[in-house]
Amino acid sequence: MNILHIVAGDLTGGAARGAYWLHNGLKECGVDSRIFTNSNIALGDAHVISTIESKKDKAFNIIRQGMDSVLLEFYPKRKQLIFSSGLFGFDFTRTTEYKEADIIHLHWVNAGFVNIRHLSKIKKPIIWTIRDMWPMTGGCHYSLGCYKYQTGCGQCEHLQSDKNYDLSKFILNRKKRYLPKKLVIVAISKWLAEVAKKSELYRNSEVLMISNNVNTEDFFPVKNDEAKNMLGLITDKKIILVGSTNLKDSYKGFDKYLDAISVLDKDRYLLCFFGKIDHETVKNTGFEYKIFGFLHDNISLRLAYSSADVFVAPSLMEAFGKTLAESMACGTPVVAFGATGLLDIVDHKENGYLAKPFDTADLATGIEWVLHAPNYEELSINAREKVLNEFDSSVVAKQYIQLYESVLEKQDYD
Repeated sequence: MNILHIVAGDLTGGAARGAYWLHNGLKECGVDSRIFTNSNIALGDAHVISTIESKKDKAFNIIRQGMDSVLLEFYPKRKQLIFSSGLFGFDFTRTTEYKEADIIHLHWVNAGFVNIRHLSKIKKPIIWTIRDMWPMTGGCHYSLGCYKYQTGCGQCEHLQSDKNYDLSKFILNRKKRYLPKKLVIVAISKWLAEVAKKSELYRNSEVLMISNNVNTEDFFPVKNDEAKNMLGLITDKKIILVGSTNLKDSYKGFDKYLDAISVLDKDRYLLCFFGKIDHETVKNTGFEYKIFGFLHDNISLRLAYSSADVFVAPSLMEAFGKTLAESMACGTPVVAFGATGLLDIVDHKENGYLAKPFDTADLATGIEWVLHAPNYEELSINAREKVLNEFDSSVVAKQYIQLYESVLEKQDYD
């Protein structure tokens, strides 16, 4: 069984990381798994094939990535949120890797990597693991309260468009035209599966759910004091950690977090952050703080999670919540709003705390509850066990192997 994963983006972070961990889990189970990507980093894996092999390749990749921005210039009042067209991309169906594959497994395919039209050329079984809402929308990656993906898009709130036939409707119609009918949709959370089932594109399709995965060999508990010393955190204060690729993304709910911590005792806690963040905003909180910046390697992330007493994810919408699962794998309980994909990860008062959506007072209550829980050690053990039992890469890989076998057995392709 030869599986070709189509994965856009840097394999060291974001949605691509989950796809890479699945790839490794499959290889450990004896599956011939390969990744086709536009990542600059192949991680020393001979089974990772990058389209970027020369300066010319890199230039074309940058141009394809930039074309979405050009399209968006026609909507000067648009919201500053990620919006992808799927109009541009590399035709992987011409490659040897495609020809040798038994199954094409799509993951996150944006940033100018996959042209949706090329998917209509595939004459093999296709599985699409959807890692945000883009596969079912007219361009946005999270609808954030808009439900037009259920009725065909147009008059897009994200584009601030008042026209019924706008870029969002064009993109959704294009997906209707070119997406193969025998596509198998797999959502990474129960919430995302339910969202897909309500969408215009997939309401008549079978939508499965297989959780996102975490490599628990990379994410495991390090003694708290040792982790703090290695990161230069010399403090007796309890540490509250928040992190994301870009905390400025509105759906990450960072403003909710700032509101929540405003009622906490500033002398008792040290705030730590990783990812893109506004230093001035953090400084104005009045807390002692440490900003790690981007943590691209697993060792640094593992130390950050292990040094913290609680990890807080104030997201308004998440397809899954990979950082929560990583933190829990390191034995650090989490606090989040009880909504969307986060509901699959956190069990209230068993391995963390689920605050009422989107009640910042209850978020603050949850932070304090975890930090001062008399059974804190039990919470930590439960957090690790949850990830080992449900989200470990080997566990998830076996679920995909069953799916691959079922798809190959049931589907007939010309």
